[in-house]
Amino acid sequence: MESLYKNYKVKGLRILAFPANNFGRQEPGTNAEIKHFCTSEYNVTFDLFEKVSVIGDDICPLYKFLTDEKADHGQGGKVPWNFQKYLVDRKGKPIAKFGPRTLPDDAEFIKALVAALADK
Repeated sequence: MESLYKNYKVKGLRILAFPANNFGRQEPGTNAEIKHFCTSEYNVTFDLFEKVSVIGDDICPLYKFLTDEKADHGQGGKVPWNFQKYLVDRKGKPIAKFGPRTLPDDAEFIKALVAALADK
């Protein structure tokens, strides 16, 4: 994700990362530990927020909005695992989602990203 960010941030790309510990306890650390790991191991420079819940009764408001199947954005549905990706337009409307196994260099992902960045 960092290389994607470096390649497209000049065109307006913002990556907002929200660690979550909802799946197999993949993020058990503190916010400081997670930030240290991401910056020291992957040189992350994009926005890394505090840990949130993406499913369940304590789901954070952002993910409640993103996963809402009744919302008019058409991208709702349960988060299946960490690394779910949502592409949100410049006005804040989710326009695409990509599953956890979709890599940042996936052709379909890049195509959607480039189209979204071109839409001003």
